Amino acid sequence: MTPTPPDANRRSFLARLTAGTAALGAFITAGGSPLGAMPVQQGGYKPERHPQDDWLDQIPGKHRIFFDTVSPKGAAEGITFASNYAAASKSGYGLEVKDLAIVICYRHWSTIFAFNDAVWAKYGEAWGKVINFNDPATNAPPVRNVWNATGLPGNQPNRGVTIDMAVKRGFHFAVCDMATRAFAGMAVKPGGATTDEIYAELKGSTLGNAHFPAAGIVAVNRAQERGYSFAYIG
Repeated sequence: MTPTPPDANRRSFLARLTAGTAALGAFITAGGSPLGAMPVQQGGYKPERHPQDDWLDQIPGKHRIFFDTVSPKGAAEGITFASNYAAASKSGYGLEVKDLAIVICYRHWSTIFAFNDAVWAKYGEAWGKVINFNDPATNAPPVRNVWNATGLPGNQPNRGVTIDMAVKRGFHFAVCDMATRAFAGMAVKPGGATTDEIYAELKGSTLGNAHFPAAGIVAVNRAQERGYSFAYIG
């Protein structure tokens, strides 16, 4: 059998390609959709809004950003990155913190860093063992909110920025309600306060500007539906 010349093969392929493209164009023109494509939904998707999330719209700002944290280190880095964002917005754009809606989410293992020293003194030892976290100054389970303390040794991830400083600057905190109740349960001691009593105590012992969404992961979703940029810290 005589082999087909390469040029003939190429001309045949181009002819088939042209014919296929023309057929596809006619199909789309007639109202069809190419393979794998979905028709555009008329009107677009609009998420339902719930009054429990209205606090996200009540924080004033020309720009909105949501920092998501889930670990002790993330709790510290969240206030660091939020501070960097505010500083760069001022130096680069002349914006003040009042021009920025900044929310830091404390969920999972970072949740308890939203609370003050009084509850850490009571429950910090139990919490520290659960989340495998020690006070860098004592190398023991903490009995204070470490990220609200000054003078910590070494190069800590909060870079000297305390939670009190973040609150005074106008940053807000989304504190996971589900995890708050879980940590209340971890703090129960035989013959002591109940989970419900500790839970109520925790909710009254934040460092300020705290909001309690049903769960931190719910706040992650709702914030983005309400126009917040999302930054995962870890």
